[in-house]
Amino acid sequence: MENKTKLFIDLDGVCADFIKAVKEHPDYEISNEHDLIDQLDVFGILEPMPGAIDAITKIWNSGKYDCYIATTAPWNNVEAWTHKRVWVEKYLPMFKKRLIMTHHKDMLCGTEKDIIVDDRLKNGVEKWKGVHLHFGTEGMETWKEVLDYLEK
Repeated sequence: MENKTKLFIDLDGVCADFIKAVKEHPDYEISNEHDLIDQLDVFGILEPMPGAIDAITKIWNSGKYDCYIATTAPWNNVEAWTHKRVWVEKYLPMFKKRLIMTHHKDMLCGTEKDIIVDDRLKNGVEKWKGVHLHFGTEGMETWKEVLDYLEK
């Protein structure tokens, strides 16, 4: 069996547009982001980030990487865990049983070649020993840039 590089892709802010969902939430003006994270329906209304589904599907179909979704869900919002699973099944069904929910993403990194695409330096990403493609930052602002890097 071939040893492929493991690729972990964050959900909120990378695959799914979390900021848009928060800003469009009916309680946005009277709440703060942290309050909305604990709302039951915020994670149920996430839309894909521009270009995410096509790029991730292309990466998956290339067969170059052993791909997973690695996400964190708020502990006080148990429905969010289900909403994230439903989101993945709807938009990225090939990731069925490849969805990992953890507050310690660094534990997923087995080698320095393992890659994570994440928009934040939290929940273990700040301790990642492999490659971190910091989504939304200069050079990794869009899925096109991430795809270009991963196709090298």
